[in-house]
Amino acid sequence: MSLAVLRRNMIITMILIFGTVFVIVSLFTYIFDLGVIITVFLVLLVVLAQWLLSPTIIKASTRLQYLKTGENAFLESAVSSMAQKAGIPTPKVAVVPDKTPNAFVFGTSASSATLAVHEGLLRNFRPEEIEAVIAHELGHIKHKDMMIMTAASAVPLVAYVLARGFFWTRGSRRKDAASLLAVAVLSYVVYFVSELLVLYLSRSREYFADTYSAYLTSEPHNLRSALTKIAYGLSLSQKESSGLRAFYIGDPQESKDEIQTIIRRKVEYDLDRDGILDEHELELAIQKEAKRSPFGGANDLFSTHPSTFKRLLLLKKIEEELGRGQFKGDIYRFI
Repeated sequence: MSLAVLRRNMIITMILIFGTVFVIVSLFTYIFDLGVIITVFLVLLVVLAQWLLSPTIIKASTRLQYLKTGENAFLESAVSSMAQKAGIPTPKVAVVPDKTPNAFVFGTSASSATLAVHEGLLRNFRPEEIEAVIAHELGHIKHKDMMIMTAASAVPLVAYVLARGFFWTRGSRRKDAASLLAVAVLSYVVYFVSELLVLYLSRSREYFADTYSAYLTSEPHNLRSALTKIAYGLSLSQKESSGLRAFYIGDPQESKDEIQTIIRRKVEYDLDRDGILDEHELELAIQKEAKRSPFGGANDLFSTHPSTFKRLLLLKKIEEELGRGQFKGDIYRFI
């Protein structure tokens, strides 16, 4: 998937998502006879509240600890140098006391962003793999994904609230009741469609951040290795997945499902029957799992992240293109 295709798909998705806002505003104005300005204000108020409150919620729920100067020289240096290379303000750096390998960014703007890394990633990954993960997270900051996804995710939320309100509102006449029911049903449809669009946008931005990391570091194989280790590490965790799954570089629940899928089909992929999947066999497994369904599986429609299989295939393709010296111009426009 080329950068041009990724950009085009995300732009179209953003247009569709925020186009639903006009549908919501129109319905709200029609039913409650409010002015458009008041209705738009109410919608924007919801978006603003979500945007301002989310950092506080994330800090409290993850128990992250901000690094003091000199506390982790490698991590501080890596984030600072790569942020400078990316042309963005250096984010604050925090460590999450969690043994699972993961990382995420959050904040209300690029200048107030925080990049958080799990202890499990710092302890068990090579420096080059950690740098690749950092580059991925900086890609989210570079392209303002935090603000965009916060605003986009408010659309289905508002549609759902309105649908519930219309459904329980009783009209004074049978005609009014029928109209309210019709609007409620339409609002639920808007909610469902906009939720799917937001999830698609989230998956597209994960692809974009992977691509950004590959080009910023010029070593796509490091992120491939990191994503593989993240998926495997997360699959070993016995903890329940939190509500912050969409923020992480790796989705804990999806990782468990993916690793279990390979284990169930291990006999199919273990070509030499030695009980171990070597690099060649694992590569074959990844390719087959990525292509097993032309739509990537029904579950992909309701996922915030692309499957790890498809992310690894994308990074391998980029690695091959970089090896052949292709897309050099695109790299600099992208970064």
